[in-house]
Amino acid sequence: MPSSPSSSSNSLSTYDFVIAVRDNNHVHQSPSFVTTLEPLQKTSNQSLNSVPGVGGIDGVAGIDGVVGSVGHGRGNQGRVQGSGGGSSEEYRLLPSTEKADPSSSTVTTLVAKGKDLEAVADGVRDATGDGDDGTRETWNKKIDFLLSIIGFAVDLANVWRFPYLCYKNGGGAFLIPYFIMLICGAVPLFLMELILGQFHRQGAVAVWKIAPLFKGIGVCQCLIAFYVAFYYNVIIAWSLYYLASSVAYRLPWTSCNNTWNTGRCVDGSMLNSTVENSTTPAEEFFERRVLGLHESDGLNDIGLPRPYLVLCLLGVFIMIYFSLWKGVRSSGKVVWVTATMPYVVLSILLVRGLLLPGASTGIMYYITPRLDRLGDQQVWIDAAVQIFYSVGAGFGVHIAFASYNKINSNCYRDCLVTVCVNSFTSLFSGFVIFSYLGYMSVRQGREISKVAAEGPGLVFVVYPEAIATLPGSVGWSILFFVMLITLGIDSAMGGLEAVLTGLSDEWKSTIKRFRYGREAVTAVVVFAAFLFALPNVTNGGMYLVTMWDTFAAGTAILFGVFSQAVAVSWFYGLEQFCKDAQQILGFRPNIYWRLTWKFISPFFILVIVISSIANFKPLVYDSYTMGGYVYPAWANIVGWLIAASSMSFIPIVAVYQILKFKGTIRQRFALAISPQWEHRSIMEGGRVKRFQRRHWFAL
Repeated sequence: MPSSPSSSSNSLSTYDFVIAVRDNNHVHQSPSFVTTLEPLQKTSNQSLNSVPGVGGIDGVAGIDGVVGSVGHGRGNQGRVQGSGGGSSEEYRLLPSTEKADPSSSTVTTLVAKGKDLEAVADGVRDATGDGDDGTRETWNKKIDFLLSIIGFAVDLANVWRFPYLCYKNGGGAFLIPYFIMLICGAVPLFLMELILGQFHRQGAVAVWKIAPLFKGIGVCQCLIAFYVAFYYNVIIAWSLYYLASSVAYRLPWTSCNNTWNTGRCVDGSMLNSTVENSTTPAEEFFERRVLGLHESDGLNDIGLPRPYLVLCLLGVFIMIYFSLWKGVRSSGKVVWVTATMPYVVLSILLVRGLLLPGASTGIMYYITPRLDRLGDQQVWIDAAVQIFYSVGAGFGVHIAFASYNKINSNCYRDCLVTVCVNSFTSLFSGFVIFSYLGYMSVRQGREISKVAAEGPGLVFVVYPEAIATLPGSVGWSILFFVMLITLGIDSAMGGLEAVLTGLSDEWKSTIKRFRYGREAVTAVVVFAAFLFALPNVTNGGMYLVTMWDTFAAGTAILFGVFSQAVAVSWFYGLEQFCKDAQQILGFRPNIYWRLTWKFISPFFILVIVISSIANFKPLVYDSYTMGGYVYPAWANIVGWLIAASSMSFIPIVAVYQILKFKGTIRQRFALAISPQWEHRSIMEGGRVKRFQRRHWFAL
């Protein structure tokens, strides 16, 4: 980069820059050709053809704003010639208000007929970030992006996990560690991903042009998102089956007179009787009718896929395909329904729940603070894990979604709105859930602690059982499972969009050769996920779902996000990242963001990673109808291999990147940790910024 211009015209610095034309919402640039420009010494306007040292610049369109080629020559005089339909124009040069600095990207703006022509230092990098050639699609409306990230962040865990954790870990007191972890960890990482995607306009894999050594992080994140599709969509398939079963005169989980029931089945209102090891109709419907667990002896005998679940699973993947096949143009329309419907249904269910006997008792159990629980380390770990997974950082989804933003979109506001909506949804759903749990506690004559559950048991056993006792239970059941499907479907869409964007960015030229390239790639990815999901709808599929849920997106995603935070804040550099943020947000991130990005969030994630490994317990599935199933030792080993299969790409790709570059070990490492737009300078023997002390200590 050049130093500040001297006051003497005899000692002028030079800039490496590209020419780009901003045309409404797109930026057309010529990233492959670099020329040199002597910086002006005047602050007044000056026509470009009078600037000394500009030569060989031609092919920049005049009227139509399409960039042609930029030559390498350096002549005595230069003139921007219009071509490709544009007329010859004289462009006025307006110096940047930012001082030229060896560590900055000094931007010089050229104005012509209302269109901005931007020359940016560092060769292939323009003021909109790296990687946009003007053809990348964008969201039809800004609200489409906001609804998409809200829809991904707000998922089934907001309904089935947060309320239970809040109750178990001190009620209202749980909100203290929850919001501390939110502020110190989740929000900064969320905003970091939005800035990365929006500025560089690349998905989770290609964005690592900023530091090729860490490209494996993007591969790891996309692979995790792909793994999640194997089991998360199975849960949506269960919801779809429950929805279909609800369209009946009487809900099938209300009686013990069905072919799948056993002699231990008793009506829910009679559970305070003396029947030993009794089960409810809802429990037996879920585990015997839907899952078929009684037909499996465990992982060594999972059986064949259950036909009706295969059809439901196929239906889910078909919905996902047609939501994604046109990219954000199609998914942006779907989220208008999937992201808003849950709030309508939750509001209706809350109003009905508050009218039930025992509702106030349940809500008091939910919110009553028990401050003594704050001394328990597990409470803080639960809060950290819950908010981290709830926000959804680390899956590559936020980077992918933000890459389709217009460069001037306010992703800072979108980040704060999403986090607030996500936390509100978790708290709000707790009131809904515990109003019904209080009702069930009164009806069954049991303590709420005996009624409360988390995970699939809450939404497929406890809640359906409560709904079944209400007048008009069929309608309430349909409403509830429609809500579950909409909660799940946009999160499932987001995960696969991260994979599709990663593939599309890496093989952009190949995919664009075909008229229906995007549709074909989407079909391949969705069909592959469907095939891998089939074992999870067998008789023993629940055992596999539990294993995938524990290992696929557990420690692996924490390790991936830790690596991402370190790579961006330390290797790419906090100073450069803040400059990127300032270009798209209009302001430099304050000290809170800088401290959390560089120190607090990485430390916070590292503690969770270590805790998740240290506190690991061998898998056990607690069945309602068959007792506990202890996983064999080999299953836990396979689970850790699943986790390692994604994490291993981070070091593997790092080694590959170093071996790929030419030169000495020092040069290879320098290229691997430096952005691609600095490689030319490094290969010519220039200064390596990341070998400077100033880079590492910048804050």
